[in-house]
Amino acid sequence: MIVITAPTGNIGRHLLPLLLESAPGRGEVLRVIVRDPARLPDAVRESVEVVTGSHGDADAVDRAFEGADAVFWLVPPDASRSPRDAFSGFTGPAAKALVRHGVGHVVGVSALGRGTPVADRAGLVTASLALDDLIAGTGVAYRALANPSFFENLLEEAGSLREKGVFTDTVAADRRAPLVAVADIAAVAAGLLTERSWTGSDSVPVLGPRDLSPEDLARVMTEQLGRPVRYERQPLDELHTTLVGHGLHEAFVQGLVDMKRAKDEGLDAGVLRTSATASPTTFEEWCARTLRPAVLAG
Repeated sequence: MIVITAPTGNIGRHLLPLLLESAPGRGEVLRVIVRDPARLPDAVRESVEVVTGSHGDADAVDRAFEGADAVFWLVPPDASRSPRDAFSGFTGPAAKALVRHGVGHVVGVSALGRGTPVADRAGLVTASLALDDLIAGTGVAYRALANPSFFENLLEEAGSLREKGVFTDTVAADRRAPLVAVADIAAVAAGLLTERSWTGSDSVPVLGPRDLSPEDLARVMTEQLGRPVRYERQPLDELHTTLVGHGLHEAFVQGLVDMKRAKDEGLDAGVLRTSATASPTTFEEWCARTLRPAVLAG
């Protein structure tokens, strides 16, 4: 049995169909933890076991992990808590349930940066790496999907791209770094969850096909959207003031700012792209399939 957390999220909604496609032939039972089962497509609800609740809740994970062989673990974003509480605090009940029920394998969504000079001052990434240590410390076989930033983050800029032809971030315009599509992360997760011969604890980088800078992104979006797109670099102190002004937890905001600063200092640049760490979806393909419809929809 495989348990999937956050099944309606960006990665989960790609992961579930992949597992559902292969599960019948392997006699694999799928179980999901979800706050609102109505958000699952009807066909999915009919094909999986559903545990209703938050996977940060001790009772929900206790029910969900009973009889489980593997778990897909993703911590949902929570800007109302400190980074430590949002990652390790949220996962504490699940870590105990993994041990209690003897779960053998866990695949988690994490970040690049372990072993780099800035890993211990990278805010949200530092908290994510501590979460990996928490899960690995339970004794399960653990694979942390070490991801860079997602293409999908640009969907938050759809309105600005539509109205002004502008997107923003805090890194230097020429800073090249890996970027990845969430569908590719889901594909790697599906492979690990279905083929569970691996042991021990390790990270699995998912790097996309090539490094891109904001200038590169602007060029590709200009081509794909058929309109001029430019990049504006936002100062970190301005980002901090804006997010705190929106009511986000100040420690969480500082964690986000620290992560952004670390990325500009090369946090994501330490892993070699190989046939094993590259993933297939290009930014051009993603723009045509996902970003362009989102921008034009308005």
